[in-house]
Amino acid sequence: MNSKKIVRKVKIAKNLLRDEGVLAVGIRSLEFIQKNTRKGSSKRLKVDTSAIYSEVLAADPSLPANKNWKSLENSKKSLTMNWLMPPPGKGSGGHMTIYRFIEYLEKAGHTCRIYFHNPGPGSSVEAVQTIMGTSFPPVKAETKWLQTHEEMADADALFATSWQTAYTVYSSGVTAKKFYFVQDFEPYFYPVGGMSILAENTYKLGLRGITAGGWLETKLHDDYGMATSSFDFGADSDLYKHTNDGDRKEIAFYARPTTARRAFELGIMTLDVFHKMHPEYTINFIGWDVSEYDIPFPHKNLGILDPEELSELYNKSAASLVMSLTNMSLLPLELLSSGCIPVVNDGPNNRLVSNNPFIAYSKDSDPISLAKELSKVVEMKNLPTYAKKASASVKGNSWDESGAKFVKMVTESVNTDGLK
Repeated sequence: MNSKKIVRKVKIAKNLLRDEGVLAVGIRSLEFIQKNTRKGSSKRLKVDTSAIYSEVLAADPSLPANKNWKSLENSKKSLTMNWLMPPPGKGSGGHMTIYRFIEYLEKAGHTCRIYFHNPGPGSSVEAVQTIMGTSFPPVKAETKWLQTHEEMADADALFATSWQTAYTVYSSGVTAKKFYFVQDFEPYFYPVGGMSILAENTYKLGLRGITAGGWLETKLHDDYGMATSSFDFGADSDLYKHTNDGDRKEIAFYARPTTARRAFELGIMTLDVFHKMHPEYTINFIGWDVSEYDIPFPHKNLGILDPEELSELYNKSAASLVMSLTNMSLLPLELLSSGCIPVVNDGPNNRLVSNNPFIAYSKDSDPISLAKELSKVVEMKNLPTYAKKASASVKGNSWDESGAKFVKMVTESVNTDGLK
């Protein structure tokens, strides 16, 4: 920059300082630096659509995915099904359900393949499986990454399991019945904007919906005209057992600060109020490592626990705070099975999934109302007896029953078009 330009810039800065103050000078200086940094760089920001860009562009709601699907001429006892999913992380409840149902399909004599979606540089199946550990149901399914623009192997059915994978399944040239395994209303994962619309648009592509619970079944059918059926949530009573008939002096909180729909901030404030009401109760945080957060009351940061460890904790706990602002969490029935009373924010997104009378629904979702609901549970007379009854109330909520229903829905849809 020559001397004349420098003099001019200084003069402009002085005038700006005089007329608009120090903050305006700072903002203008930052804009100048950013502008000149961009000029000197050959890199451009990529438009991030999360899903594969070309597949989003090709998705046409006027041409529904299963429009020309006809049931198989000869019903097959053994079907082949491709599952497309984001790679699982440790403790992922959504992936746990997917793998559980793949296992049910395999036990019924069907063949499944698993494709991990949209790999990044250096991605490997082995690395993902190492992270998964042994906490997921064991399946026989062959597993591989589906490279961008690669086609899946021939199959009788394709399953999308997230909104990003829905675009890939819709675009697939494989002649198969195309399903959408929906476990949550994913537009709510984003602020109102382009990403929420891209997620919402997948419900208009004509994929056959199978949903986790009645809220999603109703919402996707009524709001988007999607063909839907649902399965019920289950609880593994062999794993989550009621083993404590005595007093319970602890509280569990499903703390997921990285998952907005679990309302971490609201939970903290609720437990702050509760702790002042009942300082004698130990408060346990589960689901994530919260060591970086300044929590204003005594607590134990337990992070991600194995199912056996969770069952042990639930049996020490009188109640658990579980915030579910979209579709209901899997936790409430597992908690009940262990005799721990879940305190949950009320709403059709939760009630239409489970209206179990032992779930303590809080009508209002402010910290004081939620804390009072927790307090009602711990102050309950003869809580050990109530906990035992709560556990008995979910004995009929078996994953085996849900799995059998799921297998029947899928095979009927493919073979007889019984589920359009």
